Amino acid sequence: MPRWLFPKLLLAFLLVIGTGAVVVWATAWGLAPLAFEEHLTAMAGRLGPDPELVQDLFAGFQQAVGGAVLMAVAASVLVAFAVAALVARRIVEPVELLRQAARRISSGQYEERVPVRSADELGDLADQFNRMAASLQRLECVRRDLVADVAHELRTPITGLSGYLEGLLDGVLEPTPELLARMRREVQRLERLAEDLQELSRVEAGQLSLRRRAVSVGEALEPVLARLGPQFRDKGVHLAVEVPERLPRVLADPDRIGQVLTNLLGNALQYTPAGGRVVVRAWATDGEVAVSVVDTGVGIPPEHLPFVFDRFYRVDRSWSCWWPSGCSSLWRALGECQV
Repeated sequence: MPRWLFPKLLLAFLLVIGTGAVVVWATAWGLAPLAFEEHLTAMAGRLGPDPELVQDLFAGFQQAVGGAVLMAVAASVLVAFAVAALVARRIVEPVELLRQAARRISSGQYEERVPVRSADELGDLADQFNRMAASLQRLECVRRDLVADVAHELRTPITGLSGYLEGLLDGVLEPTPELLARMRREVQRLERLAEDLQELSRVEAGQLSLRRRAVSVGEALEPVLARLGPQFRDKGVHLAVEVPERLPRVLADPDRIGQVLTNLLGNALQYTPAGGRVVVRAWATDGEVAVSVVDTGVGIPPEHLPFVFDRFYRVDRSWSCWWPSGCSSLWRALGECQV
C-alpha cells in the first residue's frame, strides 16, 4: 500500500469503481441475452421460425449491447475517477494542513493555526486542533512567566543576602540582632520557595498525598488568621470572619485547606488597598460547607475570568517589589524593599 493518504484514498475509490464496472458488465451480459432471447421466441411465434433472422438479430443485439455497455462503463469510470480524485484531495488537504501545523507546533511554534473550511467532522477536527494549539500557547506563556517569576523570587532573597554579607564584610553593617533577623527571614523565604517548587513537582506527578480527617472551618481558619492577621492590621485592611459556630465538620486535609485559605487571603490582602475590607464567610448548603473570601480590592477584569483556574495563571504581571531610587548602596535598597 502507498504511504501517503491521497494514493490510499484514490486506490480505495478505484477499487470501488472497478468493482462497480465489473458488476455492471457481468449483469448486462448475464441478463440482457436472456431477456432478448425471450423476446425473439415471442417474435418467432408470431412471424414463423427463421433461424438465420434470429441469429442475425441476436448477433446485432450482442454487438449493440456490448458497445453500449463498454461506452457506459468507460464514461462512468472516467467520471468516477475525476470525482474520486477531487473528493480524495478535498479530504487530504485539511489533513495535510493539520499535519504541517502539528509539526510546526511540535517545534515550538505555538501560534500556528489551521483554517476551518467546513462544518463537518474535518472542520470540527480543525477547530479542536486550534483550541488545543491556543491552550498550548497559553500554557507555554504561563510556563515562561512562571520560570521568570521563580527566577525573580529566588533572585530577590539571594541578592538581599549577598548585599547584607557584602555590607558585613566591608564593615558598613554591624552584625546586630535586627540584621541577623532580616537575613534569617530571607533564608526562610528561600526555604518556602524550595518547598513550594517541590510540592508543585509532586502535584504534577500525581504524588501529592492527602491526610483527611474531620475538621471544622474555624479550626482550619485559626492558624491562617493568626499568621496573616498582623499583616492585615499593618496595611490597614479590615478582616472580618463570619463563620457560624455550629457548622458541620468536613472531611479534609487541614494543611492543604490551610494552604488554599492562605492563598485566597494573601491575594485579597495584596490587591485590597488600605481602608478596604476582606470578609471570610462559611455556610452549610446541600450537605456541604461552602467558604468564600470577598474583598473590596481591584477585582479581576472580565477578560481574565475564563483563565483564573488555569495552572500558574496570573492576572497581574507586575512585580510585588519596588526599588527606591537614589539609594547610596545595594544593601540600603534591599533593606528598604517592600515585599
